[in-house]
Amino acid sequence: MATQFPITDKTEITRLPKRGVYEKDVIYSILDEVLFCTLAYSRDGQPFQIPTGFCRIDDVLYVHGSVGSFYMRELASKKLPVCISITSIDGLVLARSVNYRSVVIFGEPEVVTDKETLYRVLEVFTEKMCPGRWADVRKPNDGEWKATMVLAFKIDEASAKVRTGPPKDDDEDYTLLC
Repeated sequence: MATQFPITDKTEITRLPKRGVYEKDVIYSILDEVLFCTLAYSRDGQPFQIPTGFCRIDDVLYVHGSVGSFYMRELASKKLPVCISITSIDGLVLARSVNYRSVVIFGEPEVVTDKETLYRVLEVFTEKMCPGRWADVRKPNDGEWKATMVLAFKIDEASAKVRTGPPKDDDEDYTLLC
């Protein structure tokens, strides 16, 4: 099994490529820690981006929402290509930068209909947002399931960009007093 994602025209880090990371374990660790993502897509030439919660199980990223949600219905019915971005600001670097980890994933949505998978996704999502909560809440009833949609995005095309460490100032800036 491959330990890193292939570098593609969409995922290749071109500005500061030394910060590019394609290893699955790094990308998955970021996905598992961060609570929210942004789904971006284009409809009739108009760009849209939607912030939402998500979870990952194995090589699939899941988002859930209302069956009444326009963007969920639109993505599900038209299988529009999506760009998903995730960012963690890990610390301010008092220079011209911040320490961060970010991931970009490209994929197409699939509606999850298998009840066992739906329950598993909801459990993982709930535990990610509020660890220990799944044991404290009742399980969804049939009406709630009918009002919920889960989209799956197979993670085949992804990259991360990571900045760590202290500030890297110009040599002459190190002599300045703060």
